Amino acid sequence: MRPKLHLTAAIVAVFMTAWLAYNRGVTPSKDVTETSAFGVSDVWQYESMVPIDNDAVGPESLAFDPNGEGPYTGISNGHIIKWHRHENRWVDFAVTSSSHRGDDDVDECRGPYKEHPKKEHICGRPLGLCFNVASGQLYVADAYMGLVVIESTGGIARKVISHAVEGQPLAFTNSLDIDQRTGAVYFTSSSSKYERRNYVSLILTGDSSGRLIKYEPKSEQVNVLLNNLTFANGVALSKNGNYILISETTKCRILRYWLETPKAGTLEVFANLPGFPDNIKRSPRGGFWVGINSRRGKFIQWMLSYPWIGKGLVMLPLDITKTYSYLAKVKGSTGLAIRLSEEGDLLEIVEDHKSGNRRSISEVEERDGVLWGWIN
Repeated sequence: MRPKLHLTAAIVAVFMTAWLAYNRGVTPSKDVTETSAFGVSDVWQYESMVPIDNDAVGPESLAFDPNGEGPYTGISNGHIIKWHRHENRWVDFAVTSSSHRGDDDVDECRGPYKEHPKKEHICGRPLGLCFNVASGQLYVADAYMGLVVIESTGGIARKVISHAVEGQPLAFTNSLDIDQRTGAVYFTSSSSKYERRNYVSLILTGDSSGRLIKYEPKSEQVNVLLNNLTFANGVALSKNGNYILISETTKCRILRYWLETPKAGTLEVFANLPGFPDNIKRSPRGGFWVGINSRRGKFIQWMLSYPWIGKGLVMLPLDITKTYSYLAKVKGSTGLAIRLSEEGDLLEIVEDHKSGNRRSISEVEERDGVLWGWIN
C-alpha cells in the first residue's frame, strides 16, 4: 500500500522573540515593494512544524474558536479539521458540502489529493475562516459553495449565500472577516468568471470582476460594497471597525475601504507590496500581518503590464494552471510575511532564506506571543 503523503503545508509557530530581535532599525515606508532594502529578509527560523497527514493539500486560512481551542483549517478534500493540542493530532470537525456521504455512507470526497481538484465543485474547497465569538458559529468562505456557516458542534455546513449576488455569480468565494460588534460578515468574491482551480488564468488575464460583499445575519441583507477588484483576496477589519483592508492579489497591493467616520465610502491604496498578497490578519500588537504567496519577479511584472499576453496564453491548448504549478516548483516560491502599521507603514518582515524551504505563505496569525502561519 502506498504510504500516505504528508501535507506539504505545515503550520509554523515562531516565537516573537526570535524575530523581534532582528527587526531593530527598520525604517517604515508605505511603499514596501523593495523589502530587501531593510536588511531583515532572513529572519525566519522554524520553531516547530505540525504536518497534516490527511492525504490532502493546501490549507489556506486558520481560526481559533471563542474558547481558544484550535486552530481550525480547511483542506483540499472539503473538510474542516481541528488541532487538538493536548492529544497532538488533527480531527475532523466539519465539511462544507453535503456531497461527502454516498449511498453506502462512505465519504466519496476523500482519496488521493491529486484527484481533489476534479471534485472541488462537488466536495467544496474551504478557504477563509472566522468564528462569530457571540454565537460560536464558524463562518467559511468556500470557493465553490459560497458563504457557509457551521454550528459550534461541527457537522455539515449550512449554505448562507451560494447564488448570484446582484446578478453576478460567486465563482470564487475567497476570504472573510466578521465585525464582532454586529455580527456582519464581510467577504470577497475573487472573480465572477474564473473558479479557484483556474486562479492562474484569473491573474494572467487581469480579470477585474472581484467584489467585496457584506452579509448581515440578523436581516439576511446582502450588499455589494466594492466592484471591479483585480483578484479580491484577503480581508481584515480594523480594530474599531472603521475600515476594512482588501488584498488585490494581481496588483500586489492592499486597499483600504472606509466603513465609518466622515471618510465612509472612500477607497484608497493602503500599501504597495513586493509580491502577491493573500490573507490579512490583525496583530494584537497593532497593525496587520499579510501573507505574501510569492515575490513578483520582473518577468511576471512585465507580462502583467500587457494583459493581451495573458489572454493569449490562456487560449493555448494546455493546462495553464498545471504549467504554472510545475514552473513554480522548479523555481521555488519566495513567500514572506510582513506586518504593516494602521497607516500602511512597514514594521516587520518574516522570510526564510537559510533553511532552504522556499515556499509560499498564505496566512499568518499572531496569538499569545506566537506567530502561526501556513506554508505551502
